[in-house]
Amino acid sequence: MRKITKRAGYEPQPLTDWKQANPNKRYPQLKDGAVRQSIRSEALKEQHYLCGYCCQALSGGGDCHNEHVEAQDLNQNKTLDFSNIIASCNTSKQCGDSHKSQPLPLTPLMAQCETDLVFKLSGRVSGKTPDAIEAIRVLNLGDTERNNKSLIEKRKQLSLALLTEHVIAPEDEEDWTEEPELLTDVINDLLTPENGKLKPFAPVVANVLRQWMA
Repeated sequence: MRKITKRAGYEPQPLTDWKQANPNKRYPQLKDGAVRQSIRSEALKEQHYLCGYCCQALSGGGDCHNEHVEAQDLNQNKTLDFSNIIASCNTSKQCGDSHKSQPLPLTPLMAQCETDLVFKLSGRVSGKTPDAIEAIRVLNLGDTERNNKSLIEKRKQLSLALLTEHVIAPEDEEDWTEEPELLTDVINDLLTPENGKLKPFAPVVANVLRQWMA
């Protein structure tokens, strides 16, 4: 995950207009596709076109949906709260599809999502805290190959490609730990959007490199 920063009090204007025209209604009653798309488009910009949970690339078309971080069934008063909505990939049995109505104790709206999840170049992820471990389970983020082999392999291959792009070989970890300034530069480059977009799994690689610096 990468922390998603929501602007206080901000929401897309089409959503504001719909809420004013439809007081006391909730998200399931929002049938206007254009309004739903405006929500998704704004969320994608905030996330630099990465899934809010797994960090794979999103186009904004049919590959993602509006995802309620606090599930609608758990808090119906927040179903139209833009600060509770992110864009999630549509991958089956993963991320939003896996979340459904389960409580999510660690979310991409929390700063600790970048520190309490620990990614490896094998593609696997583990949690430092009970909340992180539970979030991995709820979202099926790939702690073991048995749980989500496809995501683990995709994360591994694209992460290694990003390291290669920055001329970093995984076997040279010990050498790089002696160059913290250079690693910081690489991390900053990875997390700097280009034309509003981050490369898929860039936050994952930044997480790995921060571990090298620890």
